[in-house]
Amino acid sequence: MKQKLVLLAVFLMSTMSYAQFEISASTGYALSSAGMKLGETVTASGTENYYGSYGNGANVQLRGTYFFNDTFGADLAFGYLQGDDQTISDVTMPGLEVDAVARARAFGASASIVYKFTNNIYGRFGALLKLGGKTEAVVNQKSTFSDAEAAFLGLPQGSYSETDYVEDYHGQFPLGFVGALGYKFDLGGNFGLFVEAEYYGISLKRKDSEIVEFNTDFKTADGTVVAEGVYTIDNLPAGYNKKTTYVDELSHTESDDSKELSQKVPYSSFGLNVGVTYKFN
Repeated sequence: MKQKLVLLAVFLMSTMSYAQFEISASTGYALSSAGMKLGETVTASGTENYYGSYGNGANVQLRGTYFFNDTFGADLAFGYLQGDDQTISDVTMPGLEVDAVARARAFGASASIVYKFTNNIYGRFGALLKLGGKTEAVVNQKSTFSDAEAAFLGLPQGSYSETDYVEDYHGQFPLGFVGALGYKFDLGGNFGLFVEAEYYGISLKRKDSEIVEFNTDFKTADGTVVAEGVYTIDNLPAGYNKKTTYVDELSHTESDDSKELSQKVPYSSFGLNVGVTYKFN
């Protein structure tokens, strides 16, 4: 028993004698991987699917890494994703135009194991979590009134309604995978630079959404506003709900139109990061 305690003490002392902590800050850009259908482009001649991932975009990360020895370490990182616009609806039809995009604004964290292949080359892999944020949809829709509708409203022919609104989508708590392969450059002293290729594998299941901005104006054919704020966030037209809940099952007799079937949306990506590190003695 004493021999085991001595061996354990020697192991702990050797680990503590090497133990090294470093922090890093980085920025990077990621492209979508395993893109799923996000929307459609519709014209008079046909319909085309649009594929992508909300993980496409720029990010910043702050990371702390603790090395137990000259090979293995543990890493905890926090980051923010500024996602690029993704097409969810692009409609160009006689009497109807829709331009709708959505983008991610997400905070996340990861916990990883780090392995040094050499003093310069390393790899890390672990679990990826989404801590907060949203997927923001921004919609512009123009709908031309029929001659009968225009006459009923007392508007000239060719008049139309223009609706702009923003809807925020929130997801359930997800768990994903993160992996990276990087190369470090020592700058001398305690500072260094690194570049790494990083993969995120994660999807979010929608929980709810909320319309946070809404406005409808009536305009003549030349774009002159004749009725401003016909519909607003406090006066939504039929067919719109301020808040929508996403569920896994809907009854055919369900009368609550604020409930919809849930779906998973992709955040997976391949990216390249560059950053700076500082090692504590």
